[in-house]
Amino acid sequence: MLLRILQRVAIAALALAGAAGAHAGYPDKAITLVIPVAAGDATDIAGRVMADELARLLKVPVLPLNAPGAGGLMGAGTVAKAAKDGYTLLFTINASLTANRILNPQAASYDPLVDFTPLGLTTRTPMVIAVRGDAPFRNLSELAAHAKKNPGKVNLGTAGTGTIGDFTVQIVGAQTGTQLTMVPFKGGAPSVAALQGGHIEGTAVALGLLAGHLKSGALRGIVASSRSPEFPSIPTMTDLGYAQNLLGVWLAFFAPSGVSPEVTRVLVPAIEKVATDPAVAARLATLGVVQDYQPPQNLLAEIRAEQKVVEEILRKPAAAEGIAK
Repeated sequence: MLLRILQRVAIAALALAGAAGAHAGYPDKAITLVIPVAAGDATDIAGRVMADELARLLKVPVLPLNAPGAGGLMGAGTVAKAAKDGYTLLFTINASLTANRILNPQAASYDPLVDFTPLGLTTRTPMVIAVRGDAPFRNLSELAAHAKKNPGKVNLGTAGTGTIGDFTVQIVGAQTGTQLTMVPFKGGAPSVAALQGGHIEGTAVALGLLAGHLKSGALRGIVASSRSPEFPSIPTMTDLGYAQNLLGVWLAFFAPSGVSPEVTRVLVPAIEKVATDPAVAARLATLGVVQDYQPPQNLLAEIRAEQKVVEEILRKPAAAEGIAK
């Protein structure tokens, strides 16, 4: 009897040792990086740049996998349910963790504060509302005046329902006291194309999708979530006298909750190195993306703070507070 007990203890000890050693050589095979947007989107391009550099550092392939749908909720949900072995990671925009999850709770199968292990925030880019260069409204005040004369007839395109662009339209409508129509597209690029074709009055997308068109004068930025060194003339909402600024866009890495410390000890410093690499910054600059590395604890704080902002604004979606005089 005693021998049998000792045998069981020995077997259990070996199993634990095997489990502990399973990550000793991590990573020893390809890592899948889920990017929950369509191929060619600015987030996708940034994710592929990061994947290339991570693969070089980790000495294993890091394979981007596009998993669009429900404004990023489907891809993020897939990672939340993935094996906790560090071989399936998420590179996502903030909308799938904050605005979209709150706007569409029925479509979200996860809690970002519970179901993911944060690995690091990497970059930011402003959200911008742009109009055509030949539009009859040259700034936000003129767009708001036009919208008040034509309620419900000013259409602003976005990258889809539940995106930061969707929330941008809600904020601008509430702050200016106007009825704006959000037109969801399957990605930011189609929204920009629709604006260029004259099918909508404006678009609310990340700066990277607009940079070339803004430089050429084909499009004009009328408000942004933050000042851009590249386009300093585009004001923020608070610059214009409104109480609520727009939400910007940030990108970050996550693993499923429950990955081992051995995995995070490898991934966190690798992601920090990639996210602070000047060569990576140069590659991302063409997307209007700026490096702003934040460690896991700061990333968690960012999610909590942004969720609070979204929830507070949605409590009074029709309130036009702080309208510029």
